[in-house]
Amino acid sequence: MKTPWHIAASFTVFGACLMFAWISRALTAGSAAPFTDAAAETGLEFRHFIGATGSYYTPEIMGSGVAVLDYDGDGDLDVFLLQGAMLDKTKSLADLLFPAPERHFPGNRLFRNELIPTGKLHFVDVTDQAGVAGNGAFGMGAAVGDYDNDGYSDLFVTNYGRNMLYHNNGNGTFTDVTAVAGVGEDSFSASAAFLDYDRDGYLDLFVTRYNAFTVQGNKKCYNYAGGREYCGPGDYASLASKLYHNDGHGHFVNVTQQSGIGSATGNGLGVVCADFNGDGWPDIYVANDKTPNHLWMNQHDGTFKDLALFSGAAYNADGKALSGMGVTAADFDGDGDEDIFITNLTGEPNSLFQNDGAGSFEDVTNTYGLGQASFPFTGFGTLWFDYDNDGLLDLFVANGEVRVIDSQRGTPFPFRQRSQLFHHEGKTYREVASGGVFDQLHVNRGAAFGDIDNDGDIDIVVTNANGPVRLLLNQVGARNHWLEAQLRGVKSNRDAYGARVTLYRKGRTPMWRRVAADGSYLSAQDPRVHFGLGGDADLAKAPIEKLVITWPGGASETFDAPKVDQLLRLVEGSGKPMK
Repeated sequence: MKTPWHIAASFTVFGACLMFAWISRALTAGSAAPFTDAAAETGLEFRHFIGATGSYYTPEIMGSGVAVLDYDGDGDLDVFLLQGAMLDKTKSLADLLFPAPERHFPGNRLFRNELIPTGKLHFVDVTDQAGVAGNGAFGMGAAVGDYDNDGYSDLFVTNYGRNMLYHNNGNGTFTDVTAVAGVGEDSFSASAAFLDYDRDGYLDLFVTRYNAFTVQGNKKCYNYAGGREYCGPGDYASLASKLYHNDGHGHFVNVTQQSGIGSATGNGLGVVCADFNGDGWPDIYVANDKTPNHLWMNQHDGTFKDLALFSGAAYNADGKALSGMGVTAADFDGDGDEDIFITNLTGEPNSLFQNDGAGSFEDVTNTYGLGQASFPFTGFGTLWFDYDNDGLLDLFVANGEVRVIDSQRGTPFPFRQRSQLFHHEGKTYREVASGGVFDQLHVNRGAAFGDIDNDGDIDIVVTNANGPVRLLLNQVGARNHWLEAQLRGVKSNRDAYGARVTLYRKGRTPMWRRVAADGSYLSAQDPRVHFGLGGDADLAKAPIEKLVITWPGGASETFDAPKVDQLLRLVEGSGKPMK
């Protein structure tokens, strides 16, 4: 078993795979749609199961997430998919409204990417060997991080039920260490994120919780026509999120109350961790469903204060608490700070909060053309990413309803919508013309982003409540140049979560990226940072001058201008220190 940092023997194969992908994409890029669904042809065959028996249990409509991670350290991204369950144990399979998948139920599934060893993008189900099928609970979300700094990605799973922490053994298997680690909360959890909030070099864990729904206390809710519907977030009491501190010895301490996180409740769904006020410490933003969003500002002493209301990020411009689902944070406007984008319910605009650099936000959704386009849709998974490698951050939104769509009434699971792709055009966003995968109707939920085929552009894995997974392979990014970087912390946490990478180009505003796997909805992303660099003429006009990394502990290093169209592996302490 190779470790993530001793895979020199794989570089030759990696290069061959990359060159093959580059050539094949270049031949087809002129006529290709932005993305094509390659799940079936690559062996990524999985069907989500909600276990519906007509009782309208809330977790059924929430769907489940997905994580992309290099669990075996071979240099390509594997895929972990969360599966649902039958919540009423008194029912049998005969009571199901929809049949259970023959091959993908019960249990979560881990698919190993065979790209590096074979040169071909193909997935193999290794769930049984890896030991990550779950505990029978309804799978919600996943977070990925090397919590013990041993060089292997560990996996945290949230459930409606008892959460689970899997320790990566480094030999293709995982061990359930939930009890030993002390993170087995039994509740209705949603998204989770690893972060080093106290900068001690170990990843801590933040877990959102949705509401106090229970099977035993299930309520009957109805639509305007008197038909049964899934209950809304306000029909059950909201809950506080959880914060666990990593003691560096394989155990997490629940510090929810002493940290201040327990001082506010909300219907938490999405979470993203970033330094929003530029003080060098990671903060936490939670997208809440129909309750005010939370912005937990780090006080540098192990405590947090919710400053969302004060900062302008609790409500939208109309003073409303919207139905926050998915969330992403990045520097979309190129001014060096972290902005926030949130997906919301049909009839509500999605929310774009622009940061002034000091942690105060303005709702500029309509200014950037993202309001009206989102009204007909209920958004879930989302991320800022540069799909066409032109240097500007675009947006993908996975859409799917939670209330019956009238035009689909009478059809099985009438909640299907199409997803959206928004192209950043400097001062506005424009929805990319529909077609192909963007004409297909699904009950889209989780979305995980990463360079699945190692060709220099970002692909997307999208989950579908009560439906098949989709692998959206990028068909246009290879038209332009790119650069990716994988960081390894030494004094910092080994994943370098929270580090900022700044790329300097001659005559251009610097480009900032954050190392993280959080954001979206119930999902975990590729932590490798990605820069789109434009075409030949653009790169010649504005060549790269240098890279600067600010590590989570605050120290900064400079790295000389690299060659483009490659993945860099940068180790803390190997650059030139900056004073």
